[in-house]
Amino acid sequence: QGRLVESGGDSVQPGESLRLSCEASGFSLEYYVMGWFRQVPGKEREGISCLSSLDDFAWYADSVKGRFTISRDTAANTLYLQMNNLKYEDTAVYYCATDLNLLCEQNGPRFQWGYDSWGQGTQVTVST
Repeated sequence: QGRLVESGGDSVQPGESLRLSCEASGFSLEYYVMGWFRQVPGKEREGISCLSSLDDFAWYADSVKGRFTISRDTAANTLYLQMNNLKYEDTAVYYCATDLNLLCEQNGPRFQWGYDSWGQGTQVTVST
């Protein structure tokens, strides 16, 4: 059975950078749509980036566009999220996800019939 494990979160100051990793096991992530999501306590989880499997189409939420980059290393079977120029509002728990029902569309990632296999995520805190 497939498994995703997020890592790389940390406490940083505004303007600094982090790279999050999402290591996949039990399946080869190069064949799947992959997405990064984040959640702040009291708010719904939001999709911030996704990467298609067929043509490497990448989508970014407006809030992170130009600062975050999603990428995939098939040899390491790992998904990354490079986050530059971090802002206070980037503080959240970050999750990666993949599923056969996950689509990466012009409006962002969308689960066609839901998803409940979230991992523990990795905490990113941006503060002075």
